[in-house]
Amino acid sequence: MNNEKKNMLLLVVLSTAILFGFHYFYEKPRMEALQAEQKAQAKVEEAAAKSEHAERSPLIPVIKKPAATAKTIRLDNDKISGSFSSQGFSFADLTLKTFKETPDADSAPVKLLKGNDDNTAYSAEFGWTAADAALKFPTEDTIWETDSTDLAPESPVVMTWDNGEGLIFKKIIEVDENYMLTIRQTIHNKTTKPVSFRTHASIKQSNPTPSNYVVLHEGALGYLNGKLQEVKYEDLKKDKKETYVSQGGWFGITDKYWLTALVPDQNIEVDVAFTATQNRGETTYATGFKEPNTTVASGKTFTATTHFFAGAKSLDLLDRYEELYNIPHFDLAIDFGWFYFITKPLFFAVKWLFDLLGNFGLAIIALTILVRLSFYPLANKSFHSMAKMKELQPEVERIKRVYDNDKQRLQQEMMGLYKKHGVNPVAGCLPMLIQIPVFFALYKVLFVTIEMRHAPFYGWLVDLSAPDPTTIFNLFGLISWTPPSFLMIGVLPIIMSISMYVQQKLNPQPSDPIQEKVFKFLPLVFLFMLANFPAGLILYWICSNIFSIVQQWFQIKRRQRAG
Repeated sequence: MNNEKKNMLLLVVLSTAILFGFHYFYEKPRMEALQAEQKAQAKVEEAAAKSEHAERSPLIPVIKKPAATAKTIRLDNDKISGSFSSQGFSFADLTLKTFKETPDADSAPVKLLKGNDDNTAYSAEFGWTAADAALKFPTEDTIWETDSTDLAPESPVVMTWDNGEGLIFKKIIEVDENYMLTIRQTIHNKTTKPVSFRTHASIKQSNPTPSNYVVLHEGALGYLNGKLQEVKYEDLKKDKKETYVSQGGWFGITDKYWLTALVPDQNIEVDVAFTATQNRGETTYATGFKEPNTTVASGKTFTATTHFFAGAKSLDLLDRYEELYNIPHFDLAIDFGWFYFITKPLFFAVKWLFDLLGNFGLAIIALTILVRLSFYPLANKSFHSMAKMKELQPEVERIKRVYDNDKQRLQQEMMGLYKKHGVNPVAGCLPMLIQIPVFFALYKVLFVTIEMRHAPFYGWLVDLSAPDPTTIFNLFGLISWTPPSFLMIGVLPIIMSISMYVQQKLNPQPSDPIQEKVFKFLPLVFLFMLANFPAGLILYWICSNIFSIVQQWFQIKRRQRAG
């Protein structure tokens, strides 16, 4: 097989691999997630239709209705709002004020933590476990005294409870201007004996509906003992429990954009557990920790400090918290994937260009130009070689006619021709192969970073992290019909396919008829294959193709003038 055919085979294999990879890793999980969501909705509607007194699974972390004497503490800053009761101590009401469920102007804000009204409770709780069960410690029914009913930055809330037997418990709750709460739990021992206990905290989530993307981690995760630990929902459901002993670290529950995480004292060793509990078809997932057993002598006081993050996974903010609270590798909460070393710098580049230009679409276009300029010398050599190959096409055809029945001699003559004119048949693949890591890194940036969520461009492109919402099969919205997902061929994918076709016409055409037909179909294959990729990624591809067309056309014209 000569080098030209090897080159062709490589392109076909890569294209086929991407096609099947897209179907398996993106489109199939997306459809399965949609079906799961529809089933879940049907289940909720069926449950709602039953008697309001129907028995509830005991595993759902029920948020009890507060007693009449309990107070409601309101939490509020520029980013989040919520509340919690002075009865017990758990967070089960938290809304992200600056993020909406959809790009629509009237969309509701994202509700992160919530009670169990629809069997999807999501909450965090903090407390102590006494070594002696006879000791009177706070429970979920305990009514705490509170010095304020408003929690805000610079305005902490202090909750106290006296067990009447010489132990005074205190919780000081603070919130910053973003998504971090700090809980300081204090025990003052006024008895005549030492008291032993363990401080603990946990996050619980019932019946989540993950998107099930293979390329995205959703479920329990943490940075423990110097290593990132990730356990997907389905794996944890199967294995029931994962336990660790770690010096500090952090751990919690994550989905695509949102994170809840506990950060214990980084100087102590804690027991960490990820668990899944099932009953009657319902599953509750939990991540939590217990500090080592602590003994407080008579007349002494002990305080344990835990940080609780509940909000959007903004890289700048995670990096800031990492430095401020000495949280190791907190940025790994964002699933940047295998090309982490490329993806994170690429994100910062896009973010910097956005700050400069004011639009993520323009930032992607500018990034494309910068990437292509960095590859310009290599691409220039490639296009120079391809232009030579196009000039040699008549001679290539002559050699094939002469040595059609002698494959070995044909290959020798072809290699001799390429060597004589300094042509590298595989040069055309090199720029594409080098850009593949950049392509997938940019895909991750668009797919997982909160900054790209609902980022608009212009016109109909209201969310660059989502596919082009238009489709040619309903005449781009003129016909009131929503085609199935595989027919959602929008404006951007069509422009991308046309740019690929134009780029092909500038390349030397394969001499083999079969190869020529395969090449002609590639723009159509990529049209359907990439139609459901994020619009921002298609925009990058279009700009990259246009850059290649201009560069290649320039090389052809320069050789024509030189010849």
